[in-house]
Amino acid sequence: MSATAPNARSTLHLPQGDWLTVLDCLCAHFPAIDRVTWLDRFARGRVLGADGQPLAPPHPYQVGLKVHYFREVPDEKPIPFEEQVLHLDEHLLVADKPHFLPVIPAGEYVNETLLARLSKRLDNPDLVPIHRIDRLTAGLVLFSTNPESRGRYQALFRERRIDKRYEAICPALPDLDFPRREQLHMVEGEPFFLMKQGEGAPNSETRIEVLERRDAFWRYALFPVTGRKHQLRLQMATLGAGICNDPFYPELIERSRRDQDDYAKPLKLLARGLEFRDPLSGEPRHFESCLALDW
Repeated sequence: MSATAPNARSTLHLPQGDWLTVLDCLCAHFPAIDRVTWLDRFARGRVLGADGQPLAPPHPYQVGLKVHYFREVPDEKPIPFEEQVLHLDEHLLVADKPHFLPVIPAGEYVNETLLARLSKRLDNPDLVPIHRIDRLTAGLVLFSTNPESRGRYQALFRERRIDKRYEAICPALPDLDFPRREQLHMVEGEPFFLMKQGEGAPNSETRIEVLERRDAFWRYALFPVTGRKHQLRLQMATLGAGICNDPFYPELIERSRRDQDDYAKPLKLLARGLEFRDPLSGEPRHFESCLALDW
């Protein structure tokens, strides 16, 4: 049986091709999904046109046609950790996300995502994350609950008017001075989901402090100024202190091991705190995660 989250709708603008129907195009564009599966989705009204109305399999192909479809994952594996709602009002929701739970649907995850769980719990299809953290990272995630005020809160991140604080457990760096500012020019790596250090002016910056020293491992406070993909994980790795239990940095572990989450070894990275001035009320807001990193 396939699982579909309430917010798992994706959009495709049909590419250039010589197909006769939308069905033909979808089968070619997504070769991992067979024709029978697409026919079933059409029959259940899970393939929509730009106007939100269901399409029929014979609908003529047209380059650039906007098609909405719903991602479905058969036999989705449950993630045995629960999120916690720390704050909820008419504009904003603050959640404490556990390790291993994705924020939004991606890959093999549809219902087992923070967005899908909260949308179902609150019966709010308008719920949208204002920012994201990695699936393997735990901690605070902000959601907009109201489309009318969403842009005001999204601007906090775009204009860097929000202070983010992370904690990480990594190898000790006794030869470096702290606090310090770490700057890198980050570019896409290989495979595509990795980042790496490149040549050029820095495009990422993080302030790093040491909170606690325990022999070979220290607990660090990380204050990202920018918000690039895998920024904290790559920066700590380039310093010689890759975050404990990181399957990507400094070395990518083999795929067979990456595909099997070891719940006993979570990534030692936590989105601990968020501070900002509320764009609607002007009042200062401060949120702290209730989670903690075990040594």
